[in-house]
Amino acid sequence: MAFATSNSGGDANNHGGETNLTVPNVKLQSLTHLTDYMPGLKTQPNPLDNSPFFHPISEFYISSSDVIMSNVIHDLSGEFSSPRPHLAYHRAGPRKTIYFDPGQVRAAIVTCGGLCPGMNTVIRELVVGLWEQYGVREIYGIRAGYRGFYSFEPLKLTPKMVHNWHKKGGTVLETSRGGFDLQQIVDSIQHHAFNQLYIIGGDGTMRGMVKICEEIKKRKLNIAVAGLPKTVDNDVGIIDRSFGFQTAVEMAQQAISAAHTEAESAVNGVGLVKLMGRSTGHIVLHATLSSRDVDCCLIPEIDFYLEGKGGLFEFVESRLKNIGHVVLVVAEGAGQDVIPKTGDQSHVQEKDESGNPVFLDVGGWLKTELKNWWKREHPEELITIKYIDPTYMIRAVPANATDNLYCTLIAHSTIHGAMAGYTGFVCGPINGNYGYIPVDEVAQAKNRVDVKNHKWAWVRSVTNQPDFVRCSDSTGK
Repeated sequence: MAFATSNSGGDANNHGGETNLTVPNVKLQSLTHLTDYMPGLKTQPNPLDNSPFFHPISEFYISSSDVIMSNVIHDLSGEFSSPRPHLAYHRAGPRKTIYFDPGQVRAAIVTCGGLCPGMNTVIRELVVGLWEQYGVREIYGIRAGYRGFYSFEPLKLTPKMVHNWHKKGGTVLETSRGGFDLQQIVDSIQHHAFNQLYIIGGDGTMRGMVKICEEIKKRKLNIAVAGLPKTVDNDVGIIDRSFGFQTAVEMAQQAISAAHTEAESAVNGVGLVKLMGRSTGHIVLHATLSSRDVDCCLIPEIDFYLEGKGGLFEFVESRLKNIGHVVLVVAEGAGQDVIPKTGDQSHVQEKDESGNPVFLDVGGWLKTELKNWWKREHPEELITIKYIDPTYMIRAVPANATDNLYCTLIAHSTIHGAMAGYTGFVCGPINGNYGYIPVDEVAQAKNRVDVKNHKWAWVRSVTNQPDFVRCSDSTGK
């Protein structure tokens, strides 16, 4: 769809001679533009006009009337008559005019948080896109996350240097959690005269980006700040998916396949796999649907219990009796409320440097509980439990072809937004099209598994697992 609305909250969406239209019942989410607090900035034609790689026509450039609807599924029986507006986001892409002289741009790129397949691809494509498309020659990498702004000297980046980075896992720039000192970070940005900042990270990183944008606006600095959402768990809201997710699901197949082989090859074999998923179970869900070897998947969005009617152990016992083996896949954040806590764990939730809760090992706990239960209920029978935790193998690999393409498109789309003078935005796919989203929305939004939709029903039909709803006479613990 291509239309906009005057409900955008100001004229930040009407730059470079673009026309602002009004469409009833559509609310266009406004983007912050540098001219909102620095009026009078000069513009210039987009250098893509003269690029040997592009042949722009009138439809090549994106205008303010090009938007993406947040919801493309509607009930025609009456939803459109509802007074509630339908949300829309600005479509990503090059604009006719830009607000930076490429010869004066000093861009900084930083990676924060945990590893994720595709981080190096994003860095590479930011460097190549800035250099080749816009002619930017001053591009720097910030080492070791947010603390790198004030702890290390920036690293000069060129296309030649980053040429093969997309073939490597992890991040060559290094990363870390925590280290967020707002004043030192912004002071360093000013000291190094950076006027474009590209931040790659998850929800905690995006919350830090919100504060950086506020401080830059407070100081009235001509600096565009853009975010590229990174989370292997796919728990960032609003966007379709995050880069690295499909690679993670693909790699999870290897662990599940190994667990299945081990289980099939043993007497009463149990293959137990723990996958990533702190607050959401997307990797476990998609890996289950993809492999078809999983008998039960446990995710943070679903409570479960072990013993009693309808419990996990009853299901495991039934599967072992009927087919002789069983494969269980569990997300790292599942079952945290049923794992017994000891000592200080019962009073204070330990947190890492990013402020994320440190979870108890649900995989190790399940393995122990399974062993104890079987020994208690079937003392004369064998059981073989193989526990596989491929977490660091999955997140440290290079991106696959699909995620590499994603990383290229998101990096170049983000550059176009920053060059057009937008700031405080995050780029990502919305219903298959790349758009710009206000960072404060992304920092707060969560993408949890909807256990009431068709996808979760497909999981149940594939695994035949219980729904873990306790009966009134259940003795489950």
